[in-house]
Amino acid sequence: MKSAELVELGQQLRVDSVRAADAAGSGHPTSSMSAADLLAVLLAHHFRYDFDRPAHPGNDRFILSKGHASPLLYAAYKAVGAIADEELLTFRKLGSRLEGHPTPRRLPWVETATGSLGQGLPVGVGIALAGKRLEHTGYRVWVLCGDSELAEGSVWEAAEHAGHEHLDNLTVIVDVNRLGQRGPTRHGHDLDAYARRFQAFGWHTVEVDGHDVDAVDRAYGEARSTTGQPTAILARTLKGKGVEAVQDREGLHGKPLPDADEAIAELGGPRDLRIEVHEPPAARMLHAVRAGHLDLPTWDRGEEIATRDAYGHALTALGTARGDVVALDGEVGDSTRAELFAKEHPERYFECYIAEQQLVAGAVGLAARGFVPYAATFAAFLTRAYDFVRMASISGAGINLVGSHAGVAIGEDGPSQMGLEDLAMMRAVHGSTVLYPCDANQTARLVAAMAGLDGVRYLRTSRGKSPVIYGPDEEFPVGGSKVLRSSDRDRLTVVAAGVTVPEALAAADTLARDGIHVRVVDLYSVKPVDRLTLRRAAEETGCLMTVEDHHEEGGLGDAVLDAFTDGRPVPRLVRLGVRTMPGSASPEEQLHAVGIDTAGIAAAAKLLVEEAIVR
Repeated sequence: MKSAELVELGQQLRVDSVRAADAAGSGHPTSSMSAADLLAVLLAHHFRYDFDRPAHPGNDRFILSKGHASPLLYAAYKAVGAIADEELLTFRKLGSRLEGHPTPRRLPWVETATGSLGQGLPVGVGIALAGKRLEHTGYRVWVLCGDSELAEGSVWEAAEHAGHEHLDNLTVIVDVNRLGQRGPTRHGHDLDAYARRFQAFGWHTVEVDGHDVDAVDRAYGEARSTTGQPTAILARTLKGKGVEAVQDREGLHGKPLPDADEAIAELGGPRDLRIEVHEPPAARMLHAVRAGHLDLPTWDRGEEIATRDAYGHALTALGTARGDVVALDGEVGDSTRAELFAKEHPERYFECYIAEQQLVAGAVGLAARGFVPYAATFAAFLTRAYDFVRMASISGAGINLVGSHAGVAIGEDGPSQMGLEDLAMMRAVHGSTVLYPCDANQTARLVAAMAGLDGVRYLRTSRGKSPVIYGPDEEFPVGGSKVLRSSDRDRLTVVAAGVTVPEALAAADTLARDGIHVRVVDLYSVKPVDRLTLRRAAEETGCLMTVEDHHEEGGLGDAVLDAFTDGRPVPRLVRLGVRTMPGSASPEEQLHAVGIDTAGIAAAAKLLVEEAIVR
């Protein structure tokens, strides 16, 4: 397209953004109008994509990090012929694919869900890593950010990571329109302020007038020819560009234009230009799943093995069998045992350092490219990245998260290192799977099973060694449980998981010597929960007692209650968990202090029997 045509295309994108928001009665047209020229030039001259084949391995990848500017994205889809004008005007309506913020669940051309600002670039880094280190197909990753979201720390985690990895296949386009939601941004139109920050992280920067289509065209060309470092294009723009009543004015964020018809006329009226996007180069997927035999490690009953050790060995074996399995680490690989994978499969190991948001975002980006990522850190530190986990669920991303050093059982390190909220956190994620193995063989089986699941999968591992109680051939279906002690004389059921399973078994043996018989259930699948087994236990023993190395809120106890959410009578439920703020002590002292060791479980059970609370 010639310059004049690019200008007209930009105007068309503005008009259609205004029309879509006006039809919806809501939306962010002014945020879309500032970036219209940036997207027009990108699509017409530099973006390589087959909209009929969104999975084409040679396609460039585009992420609208400022997801609220979705009217612009949908206007662009219309311009390339991916959607019709009739669909454009269904924006934000019930049942429409064109949601207020774009998601890949609805549209095949969307790489990741955005709208929670500061996430597009981190996920883009994950996609660029896949392209640079694993796929080698030559595609570029283009991320359109707003200037407001550059206040998010996650952006700078991503910027440093991209610079460190020399991701010259990554370009971020910053729409510096000066205005955020409530007023001016921190740096306004000071492009140099943003340039200094990106340059400090090893980026090549280009400052440009974002409404000069020729200058934008040259900037994109410079980005494509830059080698050895990612490029940040810092574009000075005006919010609401082209309509005097809203251009560069405060107080109009997230609102349809006051007079859409007048604005459309001022922009020159509707157009129906069509963009012929460049086709991607021929390419093929290089990470097809190998049909290799999975030879999981096994351990003998009675051995003392930490489940974190089992995780590392099992993941390494899985990586040998499958070429699409990748591992990410938050600079704790020696603790999570992810380093075992790194030694065997260094080309598929990604060190994210102490940047948990980038850790999860990188996993989402790799998953978007068809890989099966396992991202591990301490369970406590995943709380920093929870918004990324939430958005991964909205994206429908298939990622495996592993939280080690869970609970008070870690011992002397104290509460800052103890994951005591992680089960609740991960259970609350839509469509998630939450697993908490108690021994090495169980861990290995569950690590392998996670690779075939959908959505966000979470595995909780423990620091200390624990006895192997299951044989190497035991099966552990997701959604199941194991009844480890049972008789027709059971007076209550102890439901345990992870480190509390061997404690519950020992307590059951102690109680049996006193003539008190209890059932013991290993609820390794915390979500989905084994409803049938729990219901039967409630009917046959009359009382359930959960024992968890986790805060009482949202953990194992609440998971058990999920078995009775269909109108069935809720059983008597007694919870043992972490009710106090722990300090530093040995693992044995910690478990005893909160009453979830053998003695604590046995004492609680005896009290229930003595008070005739259970039959």
